[in-house]
Amino acid sequence: MTPPIRLVIGLGNPGPEYEATRHNAGFWLADHLADDLKADFSLEKSFSAWVAKGRFEGEAVIIAKPTTFMNRSGQAAGGLMRFYKLVPEQVLVLHDELDLMPGNVKLKQGGGHAGHNGLRDIQAALASPAFWRLRLGIGHPRTLGLAQQVAAFVLNMPKRDELKDIESAIDRCRAIMPALLRGEFQQATSQLHEANRA
Repeated sequence: MTPPIRLVIGLGNPGPEYEATRHNAGFWLADHLADDLKADFSLEKSFSAWVAKGRFEGEAVIIAKPTTFMNRSGQAAGGLMRFYKLVPEQVLVLHDELDLMPGNVKLKQGGGHAGHNGLRDIQAALASPAFWRLRLGIGHPRTLGLAQQVAAFVLNMPKRDELKDIESAIDRCRAIMPALLRGEFQQATSQLHEANRA
């Protein structure tokens, strides 16, 4: 029996200059999920994160946005997981994904980090790849026909039509959250993939 998600970590870079960039898609989704649970973020310096504490069907759910840069995201993820006595399987990481086009989103458990610095650091901090990931497609400069380097691409704002696609993917993620918080991963996955095809 897979335990339900209890800790959600949105990935992004802190500071107003990064707020609207593609690399912050995980933060955007975290903000919406906190709203859905009527939870407010407050700065918890000991965890190097903005933390929102909500409840779902009587159970505590923690949503966090690290205040460190992306490549140090594990500091918040590891600290929160240990403090709340959770296992990696109860952790969900929300992050931007170059290998998926804007508007596409995939849920997966485990696997590598595919060069994503935030995932790499979290995997090291949790000493396990067994956490869940919601991969929000932002596209790749090559598949989008851009000459930009990846580093510059992720730190730029998406074009208006890409943003619309990313926002619709975020809405689909919000719709499967109750299933994830109940531990119904099979249902969440099929619901998400149905929506991807729609």
